[in-house]
Amino acid sequence: MKLGLHLSNFTWGVDTPGLAAKLAEIARVAEDAGFARISVMDHFFQIPNVGPAEHEMLEAYTTLGYLANVTKRVQLGTLVTGVTYRNPAILAKQVTALDVLSGGRAWLGIGAAWYEREHTGLGVTFPPLKERFLRLEEALKICLQMWSGEASPFDGRYYQPKETLNSPQSIQRPHPPILIGGSGEKKTLRLVAKYADMCNVSSDSPEGVKHRFEVLRGHCEAVGRDYNAIERTIVGRFDVGRQGEKADQLVDTIGRFAEVGVQGFMGYLYGCESQATFDVMHAKVFPQIANF
Repeated sequence: MKLGLHLSNFTWGVDTPGLAAKLAEIARVAEDAGFARISVMDHFFQIPNVGPAEHEMLEAYTTLGYLANVTKRVQLGTLVTGVTYRNPAILAKQVTALDVLSGGRAWLGIGAAWYEREHTGLGVTFPPLKERFLRLEEALKICLQMWSGEASPFDGRYYQPKETLNSPQSIQRPHPPILIGGSGEKKTLRLVAKYADMCNVSSDSPEGVKHRFEVLRGHCEAVGRDYNAIERTIVGRFDVGRQGEKADQLVDTIGRFAEVGVQGFMGYLYGCESQATFDVMHAKVFPQIANF
């Protein structure tokens, strides 16, 4: 089981000039504590279940580039980029640059997008859901073409790049891992089976996650894909308590998800602005999950 630190909140009680130093501190401490990954949301306004829209929200790929410079080992990516936010060929260039500058530690996290308020607020087109999924599949094809080294035109319904040139290429070959986020059984998990190296589904319950993985297995069988070639991850929350009193409870939760096939857990860590919280994770959580 790989644990990742998911940074969904930048409201840490520091002023704007202090955000960079605090972010660097959290990232370095997380790496030293044993986290394998650091992810950020790709949003421009804070999302409703985390805080008010007006709370601090750093742009994802600028943030990841900064994190690449202040860390050495952790993998870096988004949970997840909305397909509507960026031209797919430009997105491939961004992830490639992150991979090169981090020494081969990037992944592409992508999904169909959902937060209409920030689209409307910033003037970004928010198509109907069906179109967003069609765009998502085209975007995946374009990214794979960019990473293949083929610089020919791509004639899609929504995107028509004339020259998919990508230089330099990514360090990770054939490409940085592709993670598709979402739990939709008919569309999202089908795209995971066709294109992804990783999935990230809702962590509402171990039983719910197990069901989604069974659906994914069926999609893999339908397209001739090895189910075990896809890393299965979830996103949720880590809460060890103020004094570490909830550490065993967190270990139990992680263990129950591991039993249903979860291989990676990206979590928002309550109290991540405090060194003491990471000390608890290092001492009381990571040793117990080593064999999960």
